[in-house]
Amino acid sequence: MRRRSLLTGGLGTVVLSFGPAQLAWGSAIVAVRVWPAAEYTRVTIESDQSLIANHFVADNPPRLVVDIENLELSPALRELVGKVRSDDPYIASVRVGQNQPRIVRLVIDLKQAVKPQQFALTPVAAYQHRLVFDLYPTEEADPLLSLIRDKGAAEREAAREVQDALGEFIGRVDKPLAQANAPGSTVSATTPRPPPPPPPPTAAQKDRINRLIVVAIDPGHGGEDPGAIGPSGLKEKDVVLQVALQLRDKLNTKPGMRAMLTRDADFFVPLQDRVAKARRVQADLFVSIHADAFFTPEARGASVFALSQGGATSSAARWMAQKENAADVVGGVNAATKDKQVLRALLDMSTTAQIKDSLRVGHEVLSRIGSVGRLHKAKVEQAGFAVLKAPDIPSILVETAFISNPDEEDKLRDPDYQQRLVQALFSGIERYFAKNPPLSRNRAT
Repeated sequence: MRRRSLLTGGLGTVVLSFGPAQLAWGSAIVAVRVWPAAEYTRVTIESDQSLIANHFVADNPPRLVVDIENLELSPALRELVGKVRSDDPYIASVRVGQNQPRIVRLVIDLKQAVKPQQFALTPVAAYQHRLVFDLYPTEEADPLLSLIRDKGAAEREAAREVQDALGEFIGRVDKPLAQANAPGSTVSATTPRPPPPPPPPTAAQKDRINRLIVVAIDPGHGGEDPGAIGPSGLKEKDVVLQVALQLRDKLNTKPGMRAMLTRDADFFVPLQDRVAKARRVQADLFVSIHADAFFTPEARGASVFALSQGGATSSAARWMAQKENAADVVGGVNAATKDKQVLRALLDMSTTAQIKDSLRVGHEVLSRIGSVGRLHKAKVEQAGFAVLKAPDIPSILVETAFISNPDEEDKLRDPDYQQRLVQALFSGIERYFAKNPPLSRNRAT
């Protein structure tokens, strides 16, 4: 057996090279995955048995050290070394070694200090046992800070425009009085002329003064949760992200409107966090984008859903909601950090007004999507989708097509179809706000 030392800053780990015959004992590693994102990086180790692990953070240089029990080093586990991307915000590199008999040590070299969260997930869907490490920054950066700053800057600019217009108006009032009081003036100071009416605001001034409309776009699934998978392997999480990115760019070209994404890369976001992100920027609309599958490949057409306080409007809508609500189980939520009380309160505050507005925007979007392709249902359906339960934000879920249908999978992959779909979504959103301009947003951010 060949041995070579692995420098770990004094941790004394040794890397061992094993042949296939030496890997029969202990748990077997099925796969290793790394999901880098600006918000956090997730490391997943999937095995055929549950794994017991302990970790600690070391300094100078910063690194996360993980000892996994009941395990021997294997080629599958060593693949973790090559999974790290150069643009990962948190992980610089990974080293793997046999620290002790039946204990494997991972040394994750860090680019910055992190707050690691470790948890285990039981088998679900296509996954076996998963050991998960989520690496969060010690000083969490608000992913929506730039959007809030843009909104604040727009509001400050609008306030300046109003102040400038008021100052100009006051100046016009004061000028005749000053002329009347001047020596030799023929104008009576006691009977000043009425000032001329101020000119109407220009189009640019209107754009600045009008409130900023914020649209939250939610690409479904992501990271460990691929969503539905088409016959040729197209993943729902990938295609809906492509559509969402294009829709964001399209909305941002419209003056007075700003779009934010609940995720802008391939990483997992829990359902309650998607809703919370939209509420943090006081979004005026929440649009969740999906491309689901059904039992049979014959199912086809786009659908739009709103929340239902009662039962679902159809058995298909109920089935769809149950499937989407299971995303947290597949994607992997750390139950230890999930505030169940807050979640329960959030999801119980849905209002009749929110649902009414959701149906309005859903109708506008559905009517435009119908010009792009076939509709699965000609009206907006309703069911208990967890991601639509923001109590104060009109919210819709758009099933762009059935990715399980071979023809519609081809369409979803087609850039031209994606562009026409984005234009339809944009037109529906634009039309809704033209008919239902939002009220002034609270100043608190």
